[in-house]
This record gives sequence, structure tokens and C-alpha cells, in this order.
Amino acid sequence: MSADLENTLNLTLSTGDVTIRLRPDLAPGHVARIKELAREGFYDGIVFHRVIAGFMAQGGDPTGTGFNGSGTKLKAEFSNAPHVRGVCSMARAASPDSADSQFFICFDDARFLDGQYTVWGEVTEGMDAVDALPKGEPPREPGKIVSMKVAADAA
Repeated sequence: MSADLENTLNLTLSTGDVTIRLRPDLAPGHVARIKELAREGFYDGIVFHRVIAGFMAQGGDPTGTGFNGSGTKLKAEFSNAPHVRGVCSMARAASPDSADSQFFICFDDARFLDGQYTVWGEVTEGMDAVDALPKGEPPREPGKIVSMKVAADAA
């Protein structure tokens, strides 16, 4: 089976390379927005500002504080997809429709999040690079996204 390059993200992190399979079947609006932001270079250079061992790594805020985003709120696309190791899901504030550009990657099972956060992808290669991100809230020297590209654009 060949990879769907239009629905694959290639991330170069400060800790290594990561491949994410996008899930437009679960969250078409979120996948479209993430691809749009990736193509604009929005995520390039952004840090993982909240990295909790055994839970998740969160990034996507251009200020690195956890309080900002791209400025576009997304309608929730909750599903019954489980929050397990390698799952990529959107961060949000209290309102279900408050996700923007911040996302997190699960280090471990976080099933208590199921149905409350929008799952939009899953790591297919490079979880070791995610595992290697410096921990902290925020980390003293945060790991970062060097570049995020839609695979079809790199082919």
C-alpha cells in the first residue's frame, strides 16, 4: 500500500524526523486547516511548550506560551477514535469549538480524552523523536518543530 502523500505530514523536530498520517475521515476541517498552516510555514520554528512524561507533547502556539494560535477557531470534530500512543489531537480551551493551531501528540494511552478532543492524525514513524522532546511546562530548553511539510509538496 502506498502512502497517501496529500494526507501525510513530514515533521523535522529538533529531536528527529516524524511522519504523521492525517485522518480526514475523522476530522476533515482540522486536517484541511493543519495542511493550510503547514503549507504557509506557520509551524516552522514553533516549540513544544508543554511536554508531560507519560501523557503528551503540546505545541502549535507561535508565541510558545500556550495562550495563542493562528487566530482561526475550528468547529469541534469529536469522534470515538481512541487517544492512544502516537495519536495527534487538537488542544483547546473550555469551549469545544475553541481549537486553533495548537495540538498534542500522546506519549501513552489517554483514553479519558476520548470524545472531547478532535483526533486528526497518528504518528506512523518517529515516535522516538517525540519521546525525546524535553519535558516541562514549559521545558527549560524546549524542543521545536524545525519544519512541517505536507508530503505531497516534498515529493
